[in-house]
Amino acid sequence: MKKEVDIYTDGACRGNPGPGGWAALLIYGGREKEICGCAPDTTNQRMELTAAIEALRCLRVPCQVKLHSDSAYLVNAFTKSWLVRWQRNGWKTSTGHPVENQDLWRELLQLSCRHQVEWRKVAGHSSNEGNNRCDTLARKAIGVDTKGSGG
Repeated sequence: MKKEVDIYTDGACRGNPGPGGWAALLIYGGREKEICGCAPDTTNQRMELTAAIEALRCLRVPCQVKLHSDSAYLVNAFTKSWLVRWQRNGWKTSTGHPVENQDLWRELLQLSCRHQVEWRKVAGHSSNEGNNRCDTLARKAIGVDTKGSGG
């Protein structure tokens, strides 16, 4: 039986593009682990993807994962079969343009195949404690005032 892990992720950017931060909260068996990082010149979408990538990298064995994110971009790519269509179309969108952030999508796809991942969309900046913690961590990673609005 696979270990069951809850993961919350978020990304933030000061400007878009601009300095960005990402964060993830991993919960397993009553234990929690927070991870975060930053990039000097990036986009919010890249930080959302990076948070999920870095969280899945932390899992040493195949797990049953519930990954919670406020990013429709991230969650919809898996739940609405965007990734399947992008791959079938040679990593091009329905309009024929190259898929943005292909490098991260490919890495995330590879990592997620190792696990059984349930992608869950949560409302951002609401009452979801895990998402709020990640939002605070991601904004701290780029030096954004965590009491104001952002990310």
